[in-house]
Amino acid sequence: MPGLLGKKIGMTSVFSAEGKNVPCTVIELGPCVVTQIKSVEKDGYNAVQLGFEDAKEKNTTAPLMGHFKKAGVTPKRHLAEFTGFEQELNLGDTITVEMFADSAFVDVIATSKGRGFQGVVKRHGFGGVGQTTHGQDDRLRKPGSIGACSYPAKVFKGMRMGGQMGGDRVTTHNLQVLKVIPEHNLLLIKGSVPGYKGSIVSVMK
Repeated sequence: MPGLLGKKIGMTSVFSAEGKNVPCTVIELGPCVVTQIKSVEKDGYNAVQLGFEDAKEKNTTAPLMGHFKKAGVTPKRHLAEFTGFEQELNLGDTITVEMFADSAFVDVIATSKGRGFQGVVKRHGFGGVGQTTHGQDDRLRKPGSIGACSYPAKVFKGMRMGGQMGGDRVTTHNLQVLKVIPEHNLLLIKGSVPGYKGSIVSVMK
């Protein structure tokens, strides 16, 4: 699907035409520059590689510098591939947030906030077991039995237990577009999107 790279600015709220206060996420979307065009003949598939945010040459590796010079663009900090663009694109073309002016809904891909090591109550929504009486004062947030018995004498794969939470690649589908502000490269999306403030997100039609 066609899309753009952007940066999550934060959350705010706007008033709808009915006078309701609607929470929304502000995303600085683009401008993105075409850094590579992939084809079936050469690469085995069709795609357009876009670059977002300028980077310093001293912080860019030599292979990437050659890649950007071949495209005739300045070094970029973030790269991503998208497919399905309706218009024909060339190296060095700039795509702005205006491409979402006619879009009512979008999909957002981002990395969720990292939560560190968490227990089963926060990670999986367990209700807790045991009572506060009979010496069980430290068992309220424990997972309880994990199912191992005489046969089979093992714990099944996929058992919900404590562990690393967050920091995953998350896709949120069908988020409503509230407003497009092309003069500031901003896109207002209803509700929340994954990631922390300043994180890089991919927004697709």
